[in-house]
Amino acid sequence: MLKVLHFYKTYYPDSFGGVEQVIFQLSEAGVHHQIQSTILSLSARGDIDNQKVGQHIAYYAYQDFEIASTPFSISAISKFKKLAAEANIIHYHFPYPFMDLLHFTSGIKKPTIVSYHSDIIKQKIALRFYSPLMDKFLNSVDYIVAASYNYVKTSLVLQKYLSKVKVIPYGLDKKTYPVSNEMHLEYWRRRFSGRFFLFVGTLRYYKGMHILLKSMQNTSFSLVIIGSGATETHLKKQAKDLGLKNIYFLGMLPDKHKAALFQLCYSVIFPSHLRSEAFGITLLEGAMYGKSLISTELGTGTTYININQETGLVVPPSNPQALRAAMGILWRNPQKTQRYGENAAKRFQALFTSERMAASYIKLYHQMLNK
Repeated sequence: MLKVLHFYKTYYPDSFGGVEQVIFQLSEAGVHHQIQSTILSLSARGDIDNQKVGQHIAYYAYQDFEIASTPFSISAISKFKKLAAEANIIHYHFPYPFMDLLHFTSGIKKPTIVSYHSDIIKQKIALRFYSPLMDKFLNSVDYIVAASYNYVKTSLVLQKYLSKVKVIPYGLDKKTYPVSNEMHLEYWRRRFSGRFFLFVGTLRYYKGMHILLKSMQNTSFSLVIIGSGATETHLKKQAKDLGLKNIYFLGMLPDKHKAALFQLCYSVIFPSHLRSEAFGITLLEGAMYGKSLISTELGTGTTYININQETGLVVPPSNPQALRAAMGILWRNPQKTQRYGENAAKRFQALFTSERMAASYIKLYHQMLNK
């Protein structure tokens, strides 16, 4: 049994972002390959050990304070040392500067791998001070894994470490998603009787939702928004100020309802406008459900998932007119929209399953051990 310790700042059930989903899918898929995954993260709930999440175990260290979106924990120091001593491989999830500190202060001598989820975009001032530690950390690990070739080409950081960079796309397992029963489907059919575009995600500064709302002005399109976050209040006010009538903010929903809305929606739209959006798990979910996609060209993984005029439409970022035009094209062409969705499902099955992701990571794990 190969033991892998994953370390990131947050995990289920405290947060439900894309990184957490990747860790979950990789841990669950690894079970079938004799991989025992343990997750360590920080939590406001306190110090918690041996919590079952799916088929793997999670540990939580109490979050003492946070600086520049980086949570810190005193108890994480001892927990990390203990769990690292029991593991064969340490699997870090970047970016998380406190993780870099623990790596060095704990004197880790185990094989180490980093999933590089995103460049640091927003905290430009903090990055100046963090860069020396970041470079030392990335130099010290055995492998750095990015989720798309697009991101490697456009990341100035990754370009410095090409000799140890590998590309493994994120993957999902539809069997880990609930199957929508007729009751849930009928509920949402009654709520939204016509066609609608769907956005799913945490409402953060880089998601481009303010641009999407602007693109909805003077249109008859319907938009359903699943998720909450820091920009939610501002977005609701913007929708009201713009006089938008067909915008539905649903907040966070249980997975069974989210699955139903993926199944019922006309198309999935993903308007992120900054490269903090490194991949786009929602786009993967849309493809998994056979939906056409609308996304923006960021030079990241979004256009590795969504191929323009094949699986959907790709438009320039921060361009409400282009978003509106793309929605109009799909709205007026149901057959083309259906064909894009079918192509997206085929591309998902060929490239983005959790089994494929796990197999690639496990191959790297064994290469590290054989060294």
